[in-house]
Amino acid sequence: MKFLFIKPGEQKNLSKFFINAPSVHPPLGMLYLGAMLEQNGHNVEILDYHMEDVTKEQLKKSLVSSNAVGMTIYTDELIPAVNISTMVKQIDPDIPLIIGGPHCSFVQEHALKDIPYADISVVGEGEHVILDIAKYIQGKKKLSDIHGIYYRDNNLINKGKPIEVIDNLDVLPFPAHSLVDKYDYGDFPFGFKLKKKVTAIETSRGCTFKCRFCTRYNNIFKEWGFRQRSAENVVKEIQELDEKFNSIVIVDDNFLADNKRAHKIFDMLLEIGTDVDFLIDGARVYPADRKLYKKMKKAGVTLITYGIESGNQDVLDYYNKKTTLQQIRKAVNLAREMGFFINASFILGAPIETKQHIENTIKFACSLPIDIASFGPLGYIIGSQLWKEAVEDGKISSDTFVELADSRKGLGNLTREELIAYTTKAIKTFYLRPKYILSQIYRSILRYDFDMLINGWKFINLQSNVSRK
Repeated sequence: MKFLFIKPGEQKNLSKFFINAPSVHPPLGMLYLGAMLEQNGHNVEILDYHMEDVTKEQLKKSLVSSNAVGMTIYTDELIPAVNISTMVKQIDPDIPLIIGGPHCSFVQEHALKDIPYADISVVGEGEHVILDIAKYIQGKKKLSDIHGIYYRDNNLINKGKPIEVIDNLDVLPFPAHSLVDKYDYGDFPFGFKLKKKVTAIETSRGCTFKCRFCTRYNNIFKEWGFRQRSAENVVKEIQELDEKFNSIVIVDDNFLADNKRAHKIFDMLLEIGTDVDFLIDGARVYPADRKLYKKMKKAGVTLITYGIESGNQDVLDYYNKKTTLQQIRKAVNLAREMGFFINASFILGAPIETKQHIENTIKFACSLPIDIASFGPLGYIIGSQLWKEAVEDGKISSDTFVELADSRKGLGNLTREELIAYTTKAIKTFYLRPKYILSQIYRSILRYDFDMLINGWKFINLQSNVSRK
């Protein structure tokens, strides 16, 4: 059998400014599914709409040779997903259309209503599920016997068996990176140039912490927990990637969650020797272990991303971040000492926040040696603890995907307009400082990378435009 996997979306320059944007690294979930299918004798093709303008004729050509279609669904990409699924069924009304991804896990049964042409929706991890679906298509298994799915049966939506979580991630095959050889990922022009060719790696799933603003699968599934691949398994994959790629983005929610494992990974990498740059897309500020950071630098880590969120201890405590301002400052200063490019996020508008709190956060961000600071209003996002509490309190409906912390809806102390205005102020205050501009000119010279100076203004304008929407 042949599966055609589609990553819906659109080619947008604005997505290229963020390290976790689809244009920066390949769709790992699809590559894992592809590896499972190929290991079991099936063929796989991937079309990534973020990386190319796929024409209807191109889609039709791929569909002709396919037995099934799979699509990854993100809530903020529902419109292109609906449009593409409609086109798929116009070309071939009988081809099975399977959807999966975060949206399907968070809204579950409702996902088949959001994508009305989809036949099967996968909830949670899909590596084992996709093999069962292949057996169903071949007439060897019933949908009702498959774990972790919803499916259409005439005009009804039925549920399969309960989800099953993969406890031992080491048993999974490495992602089939060859499926996206035609794409050139790593498009992150603002202030940092990735060494092409770029790919990604996932060394753990889930998170040990319970930040109240964060969308988390274990808020939905009690079975979902934090799981890590062994250091040996991680290093083995990196060795294979080292032969083909120059930059690897580590996309874990918190790669440094297990300090002992992190030490072991970098010890092994230093022992065998690799020639790739590592970009850590998710890390907590504690513990900022100097010995570990030195190993990271020596092994090739060039960028680290922190979720700092606030410059107020009471707000951090409210979010259940379990970090302190002192820990934040220590980690960021240590990362700067190592020469890492530092990316950090800040959230404005916690329910307990006043205008003074937000001023404190802006001041705190400006006091840190950060290269990129992303500011945004707090959103009550489906799957987060704050969203769940707001639904239980009747402040938002259960079919709301995201709602800003607007005081008029009882979700905060500031209006939507005030939150947006403060977001714009934070962006301009941070990026237009003479000290910041001079430091980035100096660091650009050291890197021989002047994209920062060329694209900096574009980024400021982009952030300001996004915050006004």
